Amino acid sequence: MNIEFLAPVKSVVLAHKELLPKQALGKTIHIHTEKGGFPDLENIQLAIVGVKDTRSETADNYAELDLNAIRIEFYKLFYGNWHASIADLGDIEPGETLKDTYYALSEVTTSLLKKNIIPIVIGGSQDLTYAMYRAYDTMEQMVNLTSVDSKFDFSASDELIASNAYMSKVIMEQPNNLFNYSIVGYQTYFNAQEEIDLMEKLFFDAYRLGEVINDVSSVEPVFRDTDLVSLDITSIKASELGYASGSYPNGFDGREICAIARYAGISDKVTSFGLFNTRKTLQCAQLSAQILWYFIEGFNFRKKDYPFITNTNYNKYIVPLEEMDICFYESNISGRWWIEVPQIENLNNKYKRHALLPCTRNEYLEASNGVVPERWWKAYKKMLV
Repeated sequence: MNIEFLAPVKSVVLAHKELLPKQALGKTIHIHTEKGGFPDLENIQLAIVGVKDTRSETADNYAELDLNAIRIEFYKLFYGNWHASIADLGDIEPGETLKDTYYALSEVTTSLLKKNIIPIVIGGSQDLTYAMYRAYDTMEQMVNLTSVDSKFDFSASDELIASNAYMSKVIMEQPNNLFNYSIVGYQTYFNAQEEIDLMEKLFFDAYRLGEVINDVSSVEPVFRDTDLVSLDITSIKASELGYASGSYPNGFDGREICAIARYAGISDKVTSFGLFNTRKTLQCAQLSAQILWYFIEGFNFRKKDYPFITNTNYNKYIVPLEEMDICFYESNISGRWWIEVPQIENLNNKYKRHALLPCTRNEYLEASNGVVPERWWKAYKKMLV
């Protein structure tokens, strides 16, 4: 790893750390410091990386970034009943250009992925998701990206698809390794109908804020089928963020967003996580720290029941429909469900890892009544394109 991209954690944070009890996270994780140097990554499983660049045109909080406050609040929290080894690798400073920052973050993310370390990126504007996505170019796989956001981020100007919007870059630029994009918590009045129609045309998944709040557990399968999670802090309602600038009256509350972060962490498939557009208020720093805590909590309770190791750990259910039979699998380890997408002749090898889709027991029951799950249809049609 090129550690020249990473600046040590600031001394003001380390000074606060010295006052903490020995059980606190700040006393148990491995920290990149000026005095102690870069930590050994040999047994590290999760690595925190800060990014200070907010120059994207889509960001309106460039003057408010305070990663020190988030770290201070995170270090205060107590270590759970965990086994994972965590490191804080410090910060990527803004490059000479925004592209330089993208390059640095992509290189750091790639290095961590190759070491089977999950990067947890904090701070910066959400367009940095694009740099994390590009890190998967060397992994020779299709990528599922899930964004927790109130907006689709297809455009930042009057054009529907703007070249400087990160999701436009993800969808349109080569190499295109995106298999599926899901957005959790979008608010309809922030998005043009053409954007909503585009999501449907591309067979992507969109979950409105209201339906997620009604049953947060309904989006658990979404994260179980995700590689990269990008969480925009402004998807949380303003009152939860200390009424920070750039936040909105509607959004997730603290408990809902922490549950979502835990779903992301507990997914066996998620290999990178980003928390973006953080705001400079104490309340936002505290909630950001708790979001990170819940993601790590989820990671420590991964069931490791996907991909399948042996069929003996699963119950298989076959639902006969008019055109074909659909197979469901229930894990004896976690009780979670998957639905099988039938193999298509001459299927691109990159798609084979998507032949099993996470689902819910209710979707199995609906299929038993003749209703094919929408996520199955979208995945099947996507493979035919």
